[in-house]
Amino acid sequence: MPDVTQHFDLVVVGAGIVGLAHAYTAAQRGLQVCVVERDAAAIGASIRNFGFITVTGQAPGDMWRRAMHSREVWNAVAPQAGIDIVHRHLWLAAYRPEAHAVLEAFMRTPMGEGCQLLDADDAQARAPALSLADAQSVLFSPHELRVESRTAIGLLTKWLAEAHGVVFRFGESVHEVDTPRVRTSRGTLHAERVVVCTHTELHGLFADRIAAQDLTLCRLQMLRVQPEAGFRLPGAVMTDLSLVRYEGYSRLPEAAALRARLQDEEAASLAHGIHLIVVQSADGSLVVGDPHHYADAPEPFAMEAVDQLILRHLRSTLNLEAAQVTERWTGVYPSSKTTPCVIDAPDDATRVVLVTSGSGASTGFGIANDVFEAW
Repeated sequence: MPDVTQHFDLVVVGAGIVGLAHAYTAAQRGLQVCVVERDAAAIGASIRNFGFITVTGQAPGDMWRRAMHSREVWNAVAPQAGIDIVHRHLWLAAYRPEAHAVLEAFMRTPMGEGCQLLDADDAQARAPALSLADAQSVLFSPHELRVESRTAIGLLTKWLAEAHGVVFRFGESVHEVDTPRVRTSRGTLHAERVVVCTHTELHGLFADRIAAQDLTLCRLQMLRVQPEAGFRLPGAVMTDLSLVRYEGYSRLPEAAALRARLQDEEAASLAHGIHLIVVQSADGSLVVGDPHHYADAPEPFAMEAVDQLILRHLRSTLNLEAAQVTERWTGVYPSSKTTPCVIDAPDDATRVVLVTSGSGASTGFGIANDVFEAW
């Protein structure tokens, strides 16, 4: 007779943030959930990025809505799971008149609600860590929050297991999904529904369906920088380059003039897909990035010239006396030119869900909610 522990309402393949978001959403609906992860712990993009829950600047429509939902879930779940919200808010400094014009246009959209467009003097008084002598304006958003991704994923996993009874099977590969059967390296599970969140594993489960999405992989280079003692950021920081990358800004007609100017003045940064994001950890160190390099099989080698470009942007944006690099690492995520998220249905009981825009932490809970609402 089959072991009753092998039967679940939902099996999730992958224990990154997108998989955990689906496990949480299902558990909230009273379902018995099992998460299967091939590695001994989640070690992919979910722990290698900023831990920055970004709302402002997400693509209008579904992605912005999903980010707002995810932000509310993080805000509610973090204290229950013992996850510190390290800091809140976004400060986006516009140094060029063309960047200021983009921010003015953004403030006229529905996504600008709750945000403020500050003049440089006002922003400098409120955020002395920023270097704003040459700034045109600063967008302040109250929506964002930041967790320490290296520890948050593990704490969220532990809380889902202890508080919601989610079963985790680490170090176990899934070889085949034929819902209700899930065949793994350790046996066969049975589930009414299966969600496959295998992230960068594009050539494994449902490879033919994933291939039809025309995905590639994107590699990031990340830095941890130690500033002088006592240096404190007022929140996450971005600048002009973000306005031509994040679709909530870049789709605005005003972004064309900014892009043209940046192509003249920052061609190397654009060629490497660089836009500055800076967040701060509880120990005072700064997590800084990030460039974007695309390939079907990205090489694991970071480029010092790219790091130096990032550090130049860092030093020109913040009033830093010291900026010692203490760690360097890379991360990889699936990327699409046409969609920020893939939700595919091989059959009525199976879903393949991949975030293809590097925004899993920012939108994962909202995506999972949409998946279950439509199921």
